[in-house]
Amino acid sequence: MRVRLKGVNRVKTKLADGSEAVYFYAWKGGPRLPGKPGDPEFIAAYNAAVAKKVQPPSGALLSILSAFQFSSDWDELAPRTQKDYVGLIKVIEAKFGDFPLSALSDRRTRGIFMEWRDARAKASRRQADYGWQVLARILSWAHGRGLISANPCEKGGRLYRGSRAENIWTDDDEARFIASAPRHLHLPLMLALWTGQRQGDLLKLAWTQYDGEVIRLKQGKTGMRVVIPVGAPLKAMLDEANRRDGLFLLNSDGEPWTADGFRSSFNKARKAAGVVGVTFNDLRRTAVTRLAIAQCTEAEIATITGHSLRDVRSILDAHYLKRDPKLGENAIRKLEARTKTPK
Repeated sequence: MRVRLKGVNRVKTKLADGSEAVYFYAWKGGPRLPGKPGDPEFIAAYNAAVAKKVQPPSGALLSILSAFQFSSDWDELAPRTQKDYVGLIKVIEAKFGDFPLSALSDRRTRGIFMEWRDARAKASRRQADYGWQVLARILSWAHGRGLISANPCEKGGRLYRGSRAENIWTDDDEARFIASAPRHLHLPLMLALWTGQRQGDLLKLAWTQYDGEVIRLKQGKTGMRVVIPVGAPLKAMLDEANRRDGLFLLNSDGEPWTADGFRSSFNKARKAAGVVGVTFNDLRRTAVTRLAIAQCTEAEIATITGHSLRDVRSILDAHYLKRDPKLGENAIRKLEARTKTPK
């Protein structure tokens, strides 16, 4: 098998006897490698040289940022979260890579990091908060392992106060989308409304995970395993699809969706249907709300959606339900049923 190693420098030279020899170096100006590409000793020497080259300097923040990405905490992050973190870690490296670890315990350091967050907030408060959150998490990880003496980003609060808590799909939104959107986008909407799952998990959902009665899946973000009984409207749509292999959700060409491709197509169809103020991600919260209006308990809702009880309560508490007139109607009907009619 041919092995391609990035950066290897091949040098041809003429020996004293007139013959030619080829030497290999880990990179231009790097250490010479024994043997030839593909040899075990060659690959081992190459890996050792690269590891030594990329090893971050000790005593600087860069060493902590790098170490975190090789930790078990990093491995537990969902792939999408890792991708987001990498982008923000690069931003932090560019600004504070050479920041001395010994200075983290200085009281002025917190102010320096806050000034960086404030400067980023001029472009986006949400991204400023996210960058602060990533830095705080990495420093917390390092502090817990005794690698640093203090975490100056602990309890930094948030600059962004916006919330999508009130952004839920109405019955009218659903009807307009179904009436207007291409047929291959109907199933994603119904799956989200009747399972309460995230876009990423639904795009990976395979027919082998459905036995005709329930859908079984492991959530990518949390690792939570959920078993979801399929409601009649969703079952009718699945039965109509009459497929039993591959993925549930396919694009108009019959191919699996990419995350960006699905998001773009769904938003285009949503806007064309006149559905505004909500996104596909809001369907997960909408599912929680609809289950609550149907008088499901918090535990029942959590079993379906995979939320923690605390998260279900947070979604329902003062954001959605107090504004839904159906709840008030349900409450009065229950009160009437318990009240004796005066003679």
